[in-house]
Amino acid sequence: MSKKPVIVAMDLEGVLIPEIWIQVAEKTGIASLRLTTRDIADYDELMQHRLKILSRNKLTLPKIQRVINKMSPLPGAVAYLDWLRNRVQCLILSDTYYEFAAPLMKKLKFPILFCNSLQIQNNGQISNYFLRLKDGKRRTVAALKKLNFFVIAIGDSYNDTTMLAEADRGILFRPPLKVIREFPQYPVFTNYLALKNDLLKYV
Repeated sequence: MSKKPVIVAMDLEGVLIPEIWIQVAEKTGIASLRLTTRDIADYDELMQHRLKILSRNKLTLPKIQRVINKMSPLPGAVAYLDWLRNRVQCLILSDTYYEFAAPLMKKLKFPILFCNSLQIQNNGQISNYFLRLKDGKRRTVAALKKLNFFVIAIGDSYNDTTMLAEADRGILFRPPLKVIREFPQYPVFTNYLALKNDLLKYV
């Protein structure tokens, strides 16, 4: 076990909650919104695609928030997060937006969240997005390492792989098969019990 203090950095969607955009796609019937970072590795390309769809369909932030308000964490996620926070410091590093995540943070008992922001017009239309920090997940992990933490990073998709590479230990949780194939260097876990058993070696 490392003598450094341990901190666990986790992705949000796919690790603790369902994919928000997929839920919105299902509730609105707009199938093209189902694409996520599991499908398109270039985040800006993905977001430009989404913004065009939202504009074309006049899908505003309040409408999206109504869908998010009805979402729940993944089964077992709250208990897992409670277990983890009783043992070690942890934070969530996500490419989602504070305007989306707020109701879900309440359901997860307000963990620390670093994510991005949206530009909203007066009519509620989402017109742009603002990254808190480019490559923010990796750079946050790198900063934590400079502060002498032993960092464990957990993610599920392409946009998590740079932080997994930067971390002292990178873990894939319920990733799609193509991510497993492209990044075989990371251990893969598909349920919280197996994940906790692995983390016990460190926390």
